[in-house]
Amino acid sequence: MDRPIQGVRSVVNQYQAYVYAYPHKTAYRPLPAPPALRDVWASEQLDSLFLYMHVPFCEMRCGFCNLFTRTGAPEELTGAYLNALDRQATAALDALDGKGSFATAAFGGGTPTYFTAPELERLCDIAGRFPGFGTIPLGVETSPATATTDRLTVLAERGTTRISIGVQSFIDDEARAAVRPQKRAEVEAALDRIRAVGFPTLNIDLIYGIDGQTPATWTHSLNAALAWRPEEIYLYPLYVRPKTGLEHRAQDWDDQRATLYRIGRDHLLGEGYEQVSMRMFRRPSATANGTEYCCQTDGMIGLGCGARSYTSRLHYSFEYAVETRLVRSIIDDYVREDDFTTARVGFELDDDERRRRHLVQSLLQATGVDRSHYRSRFNTDPLDDFPADLTSFHDRGWLETSDDTIRLTPEGLAYSDAIGPALFSPHVQALMAAYKAR
Repeated sequence: MDRPIQGVRSVVNQYQAYVYAYPHKTAYRPLPAPPALRDVWASEQLDSLFLYMHVPFCEMRCGFCNLFTRTGAPEELTGAYLNALDRQATAALDALDGKGSFATAAFGGGTPTYFTAPELERLCDIAGRFPGFGTIPLGVETSPATATTDRLTVLAERGTTRISIGVQSFIDDEARAAVRPQKRAEVEAALDRIRAVGFPTLNIDLIYGIDGQTPATWTHSLNAALAWRPEEIYLYPLYVRPKTGLEHRAQDWDDQRATLYRIGRDHLLGEGYEQVSMRMFRRPSATANGTEYCCQTDGMIGLGCGARSYTSRLHYSFEYAVETRLVRSIIDDYVREDDFTTARVGFELDDDERRRRHLVQSLLQATGVDRSHYRSRFNTDPLDDFPADLTSFHDRGWLETSDDTIRLTPEGLAYSDAIGPALFSPHVQALMAAYKAR
């Protein structure tokens, strides 16, 4: 009999958690002696950085959302937030000491296009203080209600190469069931504006597992998205998380999500898309990758109270919350902050955690782990570092290995949301389990 995977039942719960970074921010804690950012970045490789700017405002809160964001904001708050971003940018640039080359940038949230067109101009001006902004790839998230022509035009003129729009479903009843009250006509109008303004890459997000969704309605939304020939499509399973609008929904619909995932995956593969991860599907093209940034090894400068920054040994951010009153309190503290020169909340990575992060960030991509890259970085092999976990995955039919690569099989990719959490260290699992928002 297979050894049960750490943190996973023998009968595997396929949908445990979406692992987009390791460790999760619920493993971060106040740093006992907050280090100066100049010291944090002094010995880092700075030749391929990611600039991320976080906008914690939305016009509405979706029922499935557990992101760090608040609905609505008075004009004086958005202005104060931009002022704080500018102060934080000054501290980050000072920490880099005139060095650093950026490979890619993104505005996330929240909904960055909650900002008005003039506010987006100012956001770009702040980002423009960092080397390369305007010439490197820039991704921006938007929503149907905020993807207006004036906002999109600003973004296009300032070098945006990728627009990602959260549609979730092209069926109005399903959108309401996900507490995303929007009309298909509004979605189509927004997509028409995006295509009219013109961006090299359009991504459409869809969700499967919504109440009332069937294989037929899921296929309908897939085809509605495909009609726009998006360069990318993300397929997200519905998660019901604490402190969200759908929190009290029963959570026994794994079979439905697994069925819809396979329908979506096979449909997009049949339409010529390639699978990059469990969630991401991309139309092949000469410019599909677009950046030299490597999330496993390269650093990230995060600006905004919901952003995190990565170095090789320290991940740092601000306090994290989902509940509305706590989010608002953290934003209020951020806009009043004058000193951004230290890292105050974060997670220090020892050698084991660095190996785990590299493994997780690589294995959950369809290309898998480049063993030579791993060996050159750590002087060890992942099969030696994580023998029990990787053997268990292999025995389940989730993993295939060669002399050069360790990668997930198609079935393994389907179980990404069980495999990722299974690789979390006991220390990180304990911190996440003990986490309590202030």
